[in-house]
Amino acid sequence: MRIADELGRLAAALRFDELPPEAVHWSKVALLDTLGVTLAGAAEQAPQRAAAALAAAPGPALLLGSAQRVAILDAALINGVSSHVLDFDDCNNTIGGHPSVPILPGLIALAERERASGRDLIAAYVAGFETETRIARAVHFHHYEKGWHPTATLGVFGAAAAAARLLGLNGERTATALAIAASFASGLKANFGTMVKSLHVGHCARNGLYAALLASHGYSANTGAFEHPQGFLEVFNGAGHYDAAKALGGWGRPFDIVSPGIAIKQYPCCGSTHPALDAMLAIVRAHPVDAQEVDRIDAWIHSRRLAHTNRPAPASALDCKFSLQYCLARALLDREVVLEQFEDENWRDPRAHALLPRIHVAAYDATRFDPANHFGGEVQVRLRDGRVFVHKVDQPLGRTTANPLPMPLLEAKFTACAQRVLPRERCDAVAARIARFETVEDVAAFTPLLSA
Repeated sequence: MRIADELGRLAAALRFDELPPEAVHWSKVALLDTLGVTLAGAAEQAPQRAAAALAAAPGPALLLGSAQRVAILDAALINGVSSHVLDFDDCNNTIGGHPSVPILPGLIALAERERASGRDLIAAYVAGFETETRIARAVHFHHYEKGWHPTATLGVFGAAAAAARLLGLNGERTATALAIAASFASGLKANFGTMVKSLHVGHCARNGLYAALLASHGYSANTGAFEHPQGFLEVFNGAGHYDAAKALGGWGRPFDIVSPGIAIKQYPCCGSTHPALDAMLAIVRAHPVDAQEVDRIDAWIHSRRLAHTNRPAPASALDCKFSLQYCLARALLDREVVLEQFEDENWRDPRAHALLPRIHVAAYDATRFDPANHFGGEVQVRLRDGRVFVHKVDQPLGRTTANPLPMPLLEAKFTACAQRVLPRERCDAVAARIARFETVEDVAAFTPLLSA
């Protein structure tokens, strides 16, 4: 049984009426969160420069947070960049990255063109989510540690499966879309901390949609592209570093969006910094720590997360989003971590940079956390007078559906993001529509609410 054939069959067969209520609920949570961070990101330089370079053609799809409508492939790319540029979008333990932003920018654009319903979009989203996380099971975590950006390299399959489901392609054509997407997969972690990281998402959102459109027009591809000796598994992971069987079986038992589910970010920076940020904020909210009195700060996170966040001298606003040291400094100084700390020239704040030499980060070992726990964080703050404050968390709040971000915090996050481009009453209207998104008859009639 080949991966593309089996996942294509299952994705094509998925129906909204078969989804458990929990899958529908978490799909709406993901939609609310993703639209919020996309609207907030639309004004950033990365999507604006991507749009300028692309010279997008007119079409039916809204560039979110604007009044401009463009061709659906162009909308997938530009909205995809907007969705990820703030690094504030949801995460997922299975994919080892961000599950929703590869799927939703292209899916919404396609739904506008197809005049699809909210039920159609939710079913397609779950099909895409389940597809990308099934493939992730086969390749992780060697795939992540090797240097691939799984949000893009695996998300392209979620984007392709979701678009194929919305187009009503059969299992054979959906398998072809996945095979086409295998040749589109790309994204290197070397570009973290630059505009290219969010371009990875725009690129894969567009490519996944394009793969499904090609399949719908009868394009051919080798549906053995995963298992082939020169296929995805061998080329991206290498012999002995994947298990194809893990991609097969277990579909929807439970759906991955239900468990482990999505992680909603509290902070607009790399998710790998969040365990230590939770610990630091717990310390400073419990004790009146003055930065001038700090002698030394030590923080421990998992080695896999430290590899791309140990940045003691960040050189740009985007670089700061991946600097554990900078994020900890802002948490101590401001007792919060918010968008404004990474905007304009705020990243140069001399107070934060004065703290950086006193912040020391390291990978934890079994003496601090269970070796099976990849999401722990511990922080120790030592003051000049000898006092020491320590806090540790096993995983950040909101990391899984078993430890969810409370709904009031999610709604507040959405409003804070969306209100950057929409009036407050419109933010409330969008949230209300998403809360009953399964009753939306035409997505194209919903998206004008997202127009500035």
